[in-house]
Amino acid sequence: MRKDVRILLVGEPKVGKTSLIMSLVSEEFPDEVPLRAEEITIPADVTPERVPTHIVDYSEAEQSEEQLFQEISKANVICIVYSVNNKKSIEKVTSHWIPLINDRTDKDSRVPLILVGNKSDLVEHSSMETILPIMNQYQDIETCVECSAKNLKNISELFYYAQKAVLHPTGPLYCPDEKELKPSCIKALTRIFKVSDLDNDGILNDNELNFFQRTCFNTPLAPQALEDVKNVVRRNMNDGVKDNGLTLKGFLFLHTLFIQRGRHETTWTVLRRFGYDDDLELTQEYLFPIIKIPPDCTTELNHNAYLFLQSVFDKHDKDRDCALSPEEVKDLFKVFPYMPWGPDVNNTVCTNDQGWITYQGYLSQWTLTTYLDVQRSLEYLGYLGYSIIYEQESQAAAMTVTRNKRIDLQKKQTQRSVFRCNVLGARGSGKSGFLQAFLGRNLQRQRRIREDHKSFYAISTTYVYGQEKYLLLHEVMPDFDFLSEADLACDVVCLVYDVNNPRSFEYAAKVYKQYFIDSKTPCVFIAAKADLHEVRQHYSLSPHDFCRKHKLHPPQPFTCNTTDAPSKEIYTRLTTMAMYPSSQGSFSLFTLTLQCGSALCQITPRLLLGRYQYTCFWLPLFLFFLHVVTFY
Repeated sequence: MRKDVRILLVGEPKVGKTSLIMSLVSEEFPDEVPLRAEEITIPADVTPERVPTHIVDYSEAEQSEEQLFQEISKANVICIVYSVNNKKSIEKVTSHWIPLINDRTDKDSRVPLILVGNKSDLVEHSSMETILPIMNQYQDIETCVECSAKNLKNISELFYYAQKAVLHPTGPLYCPDEKELKPSCIKALTRIFKVSDLDNDGILNDNELNFFQRTCFNTPLAPQALEDVKNVVRRNMNDGVKDNGLTLKGFLFLHTLFIQRGRHETTWTVLRRFGYDDDLELTQEYLFPIIKIPPDCTTELNHNAYLFLQSVFDKHDKDRDCALSPEEVKDLFKVFPYMPWGPDVNNTVCTNDQGWITYQGYLSQWTLTTYLDVQRSLEYLGYLGYSIIYEQESQAAAMTVTRNKRIDLQKKQTQRSVFRCNVLGARGSGKSGFLQAFLGRNLQRQRRIREDHKSFYAISTTYVYGQEKYLLLHEVMPDFDFLSEADLACDVVCLVYDVNNPRSFEYAAKVYKQYFIDSKTPCVFIAAKADLHEVRQHYSLSPHDFCRKHKLHPPQPFTCNTTDAPSKEIYTRLTTMAMYPSSQGSFSLFTLTLQCGSALCQITPRLLLGRYQYTCFWLPLFLFFLHVVTFY
């Protein structure tokens, strides 16, 4: 909403413009009226809308035409004053003033006009019969008010209507000729309805209506008031109420009724609460709240954000198969102005056998977006109405900014949940296969992926010592001479080479020596396509000797050419290395730790009987202790 309102009064000489202003200020008719009143400012605390209001007078005798044009360009609303007992002043409204104002304002951003019939105390009849055709002819005219500066009739109302025309304009909402809401208003109110329809059944039940009422107007509706509202809709349309709840058609009808009855401030209150500006666009402040992210810090969704996203998933997973079909995805994003997820998303996260995004994949994609582009994540949460549903100041409340990575390294522990692994290697070395294998896809499934649907990211969950963590894999394009800071910034590095290609290892070795040899970032060489015959690499050192020389873990054999889903053991290792970077020099002991942990996890169910029923509580603690002993 605007921070202030500027009202300009124009009209023929002697119609009472100055008298209206002076009567408002002094609350009595002035004995002597100057040619022009000085600009006055009414403080916010004495105006109905709590907005400072500037009132500007115009005098043909004291001001030039150029000064008039300047005032017209600065005004938020213009009151054209005429005298109800002077026909010439009424004729001048259409022959002079409205054309003059329209010539000086853009067609797409016309200021609202108020017709003011002054000196009503001098006549017994109303000028409305003459004025109504003018109002019907010009859509910019918001309303007409008859008043009297002499006996103070409708003076406060005049300036209230002028203020209201600026703060709650009818133009963007309603088409008087068609007597219906404008398309942009219908679009905005439809989104509001869908956000408020918490169970996605197409109806606002009493609980949802009360939540909506409390959200917008800070007070619930009494049961009888709710029934009265629904009865009004029932009397006017057949399909406005269904199963004792309000349908979208009924919701839109109510707002049409509010506007037709001059209560458009009700609709504007709703629109602004849900983030809309005067042009019925979501504001930048709503979509992109300020969030400060210091260097070397990352962004993650917090617990409340995941709960909210879970509720959104459940709301749209109508067949309860824990996956979103293409139709369900489309329904979920109907509150967006565009489709945010392309076909590449299905190859970035876990899907079911039909290729539909699973619940885990859905949360993973949100996690990825928040990590890579927090502004986009804030925007998406804004469309879904996070701050409204969870009654937060903004979507920024859904974010956690992690502490500086250097502090994590110093303390040798981290509270982060998302870890990034950059995957580098020569063309054809098996990077894409390594990413897709993380999502449970063997080589046969990978071959069905279309080239234009491929993704350079893969994200899913792994478990480290009983804790669920997200591992984000990023395939870096093989351009040795132009690796950017973004290509290098990560928590762990995978250097992939093809065991069946004699020239594959050379690229990975050069990248390591050029960019990572002095880095504290853990590095692992992946011997991809391990199901094929391993050939001698055309490099001065064999991969094993190279790793031994640089005190790295030996190359890890990997293949995605399997019958079932490829093994995820390597991804758990990568996540653990990202969490505990100082462990990279003790990979064999680390492997032993994982194997011990895996064995314990397998025998744990047998120990849950009798006296060993608390083993499940101590197991994660034991594994963590084993890790500490191994690495520290």
